[in-house]
Amino acid sequence: MGAARETAALRRIADALEQIATTLPGAAAGTAAADPFSSAEAFVWNPAGRMIAVPRVSRVEIGLLKGIDRMRDILIENTERFAHGLPANNALLWGARGMGKSSLVKAAHASVNARRDVAGKLKLIEIHREDIESLPTLMTLLRESDFRFLVFCDDLSFDGNDASYKSLKAVLEGGIEGRPENVVLYATSNRRHLLSRDMIENERSTSINPGEAVEEKVSLSDRFGLWLGFHRCSQDEYLAMVRGYCDHYGIRIGDDELHRDALEWSTTRGARSGRVAWQYVQDLAGRRKVRLSPK
Repeated sequence: MGAARETAALRRIADALEQIATTLPGAAAGTAAADPFSSAEAFVWNPAGRMIAVPRVSRVEIGLLKGIDRMRDILIENTERFAHGLPANNALLWGARGMGKSSLVKAAHASVNARRDVAGKLKLIEIHREDIESLPTLMTLLRESDFRFLVFCDDLSFDGNDASYKSLKAVLEGGIEGRPENVVLYATSNRRHLLSRDMIENERSTSINPGEAVEEKVSLSDRFGLWLGFHRCSQDEYLAMVRGYCDHYGIRIGDDELHRDALEWSTTRGARSGRVAWQYVQDLAGRRKVRLSPK
């Protein structure tokens, strides 16, 4: 009888210890570490070797992006293929400022990731321009995951004697391991070749073989299979952007007044673009005491 009571007591102690262990912070961290990408749909890469989850991505709905229909369709199709495990290209979105390059990347990710046959398996990873040298480390981490990753670098360009572009070249195509099958890279830039004119001219003037030196650097953008060019919008496209925002957010204003007001705003800014349209709508909403939440 004494042995039976002792066995029962030991079992109760073991059960209690197991329950305590599951509530400890270390246990929770261990569970999360087994599947670190399941906690969010987007992350920011920290070069120290960890991911920072983004609870809510700042983005514009894809239907609000006007004047970039062709680029939108091409990027979404490429993203769809990649999400379904089919061959897809790295993409460089280059051109005029404020025309929705980064907004399109984030909107394309959201649109594809929400589809039933993708079911959240496509993750968006942002890497900052200054952390490009840590890209090979990031690729090693992502290679082992069952998720698929869209790695995004906004405003990518290189100046002066910056040699970090070599890390990008190796990942895009040239390295021994190459780009992981479950990773595609999307970058935005105001420069088609990602390099400043001064940087290219400096290579030409100081190199023993100027042609080869310049070719090596210009070839960086060639590693992106998709080049999507963004150009300044027309007046009609600008006004369509403004009207689209007003309708989406329930800002009531007649076309004549809107056109006159929006064109005056663009004149003071010296440009017409999606960014200028959004800035105008924010000002208009503030003046009319309208909160910018969809109606």
